Amino acid sequence: MTINILCVGNLKEKFWQDASKEYEKRLLKFCKLNIIELAEQNKYENIDKIKEMEGEDIIKHLDGKSFLLDIGAKQYSSEEFADKIESTSLNTSTLTFVIGGSYGVSDKVKMTISDKLSFGKATYPHNLARIILLEQIYRAFMIKGGGKYHK
Repeated sequence: MTINILCVGNLKEKFWQDASKEYEKRLLKFCKLNIIELAEQNKYENIDKIKEMEGEDIIKHLDGKSFLLDIGAKQYSSEEFADKIESTSLNTSTLTFVIGGSYGVSDKVKMTISDKLSFGKATYPHNLARIILLEQIYRAFMIKGGGKYHK
């Protein structure tokens, strides 16, 4: 299985990079992981233009079954998320998770990606959202594999 994580922006601070690398290393046992960092379009002053430009870049990189992280979407428990990954992987070999930029994503992206998920009603910076996503993907594999990580 291949898992792609599309992120608008990159991890600038070392502590985010270290956390990401740790989960990337752990996930190598279970899947091929690609983290694709897309450029933030901060050269525009108009927020809608920023979301439109970032959205075009996101759509170009979608592959397999895609999921959008969206604060208003359905919230999954860790077990439900593990079930979702497992059931989706029966129909496709590639899963793509999308984390938008600081202004969110365009309506076009929301319409293009029908499956959305949320890690709660709180707003997280995209750096933290990436780490939470990596951790939950790792946890999902541990749940399905009977590992001791999930209690």
